[in-house]
Amino acid sequence: MSNKQSQSSYSQLFRIPGTKAFCLSGALARLPMSMMSLGIVLALNHIYNNWTIAGTMSAAYVFAVAIVTPLYARLFDRFGQRRVGRLALSAQVVAMLLFAFGALVRVPIGLLFVLAIMMGLTQFAFGALVRTRWAYALRGVDGEEALLNTAYALEAAIDEIVFILGPILAAWLATSVHPVSQLFVPTIACALGGTVFFHLKSTQPPAMIEQIDVTQSGQELAREGEQSNRFSLRQLRSGRPRAKSALLYAGVLPVLAVFVVFNMSFTAFDVSITATIKAMGLEQFLGLQLAMFAVGSCIGAVIFGSHQFKGSHWGHMVLFLCLLTAGYVGFRLAMDNLLLLGALEVVTGLFVSPLLTTGNLVVKELVPVESLTEGLSWVNTAGTVGASMGSLVAGVVLDQAGAHVGMVLPFCFTACAVPLALLGWALSRKRA
Repeated sequence: MSNKQSQSSYSQLFRIPGTKAFCLSGALARLPMSMMSLGIVLALNHIYNNWTIAGTMSAAYVFAVAIVTPLYARLFDRFGQRRVGRLALSAQVVAMLLFAFGALVRVPIGLLFVLAIMMGLTQFAFGALVRTRWAYALRGVDGEEALLNTAYALEAAIDEIVFILGPILAAWLATSVHPVSQLFVPTIACALGGTVFFHLKSTQPPAMIEQIDVTQSGQELAREGEQSNRFSLRQLRSGRPRAKSALLYAGVLPVLAVFVVFNMSFTAFDVSITATIKAMGLEQFLGLQLAMFAVGSCIGAVIFGSHQFKGSHWGHMVLFLCLLTAGYVGFRLAMDNLLLLGALEVVTGLFVSPLLTTGNLVVKELVPVESLTEGLSWVNTAGTVGASMGSLVAGVVLDQAGAHVGMVLPFCFTACAVPLALLGWALSRKRA
């Protein structure tokens, strides 16, 4: 092993100019993804003392986010992160503030539903923007592929940390500060982190319109030069060549199907273990029990990111899915022993972040750079849809058959994801 290879992969990442700034600001801007949905539930339950209304409004918000995330991604790819981001971030922060103040002053429930959906329609995936910047910042660097693997593993770890700390912070704010305060904190974090992120020019990937080499008259070029800093509907309707949708590249749809199915396992487990612990009368330990899974995932991200694994990313995905399935089988067998279950959660969690990282790396291989943000955003959307479906299916099963049957769902979902991954692998090899 050479001296360069023996150095920490993470230290190599942050020696690249500008990477610390966009990584940290992007992490701060991601706080709403783990706080806002739960924050809606906590605020609405306090205002109306009704879990159904709170849960329905949170679901409406999540569904709106899932719809628009890929659309924003195409705009980022085409017109650039800075140009689109400043407008999109402004709309997002305004919508979040409107909803938070609406909840604070207790506007009618119908209006609050409208504000929640409006807020969801302004959300975009900061994680995809950060990963796209990593791909751009690492271009041409020695050991680019290995470092990108490390960078994506780092981002998976940051996602896990956000999802560990966000709910804890939201619950503490709602119970100890003010029942609506947990809506304002992620708004402030998003505004500060997003503002810094979009003002970092050196690491911003070029927009698709900056890469297109078309023959135009000198008058047309001059006119475009005068309007280069504008972002208007006229540009959206212009005759510029457009990038093919990321969904049309061979292998992308199977990856998204895999992410939908195996993400169903996470919320199915959450719901099932919540019912189990509630039946035991040990609700005070629920947060700790759920955190064990995320702790294992963080450790897995650090390990995966600091090593270069040989072979195909598709092969790694299949392997991690199989290992995750085996771990879920252990969950079912140990669910009545919380200490043993916690230990199994840490061990099984080791494969979660590597699986998420591998999926993003597969998409990075399948789609060209001009569609990368869109492709990565579709991965986020698939995960969100899967999580929503998993909680829905698990809720029905729990009502009909109980927690012990509900705990069967996680390994069933991940087992079903394995043939989908194999199909995607076959399609991508055929294309190659």
